[in-house]
Amino acid sequence: MDYFCEQVQQKDVGRRMQVGQELLEYLGDPARSPDLEQDQQRLDKVIDELTAWVNSSNFKVALLGLDVLGAFVDRLSGRFKPYIGTVLLALIDRMGDAKDQVREQAQNLILKLMCEAAPPMYIWERLALGFKHKNYRSREGVCLCLVATLNIFGAQPLILSKLVPHLCIAFGDSNSQVRDAAILAIVEVYRHVGEKVRIDLTKRGIPPGR
Repeated sequence: MDYFCEQVQQKDVGRRMQVGQELLEYLGDPARSPDLEQDQQRLDKVIDELTAWVNSSNFKVALLGLDVLGAFVDRLSGRFKPYIGTVLLALIDRMGDAKDQVREQAQNLILKLMCEAAPPMYIWERLALGFKHKNYRSREGVCLCLVATLNIFGAQPLILSKLVPHLCIAFGDSNSQVRDAAILAIVEVYRHVGEKVRIDLTKRGIPPGR
């Protein structure tokens, strides 16, 4: 881990690609990585640096950063929870990426966090700020992520009354893709909870025709 703590700070793209692959192999073999959690500060540093990889303008580095963080989630499970706040900010940004592959992988990592690191609503309480992101693709991505969350986990683990108001605001978004994604999400909410959501929308001043 001392080696990786030093190497993940490299800025050279070629070196990052090599170190990323080495880290994936290291994390994939528990027998090789018994010192993973020996030094908390060192682990914090590695995950912080990998979060910076996710924010890289080089999409290959960003994808590799997402892969390696996913491998950390697999290894640490619930012990990854302290890092969720920081990592989610980078993932919300990446859901606004110009490349489909990066957007998809960012969403997949968010869903993995819900499966392995913390309950879905814990993630959504931190993810909801993405509804106001300056990048329209990120706002769209958060709506689509809610659809995926409902498909995987159902409505039970979510407090939908906290999320529906964000969708109502997104109905009036300046971007048509965000508006469409918000409608898609509210349809998914309706599929899970039925008439309650229609009554809620009426109370929020959404016209009955809409």
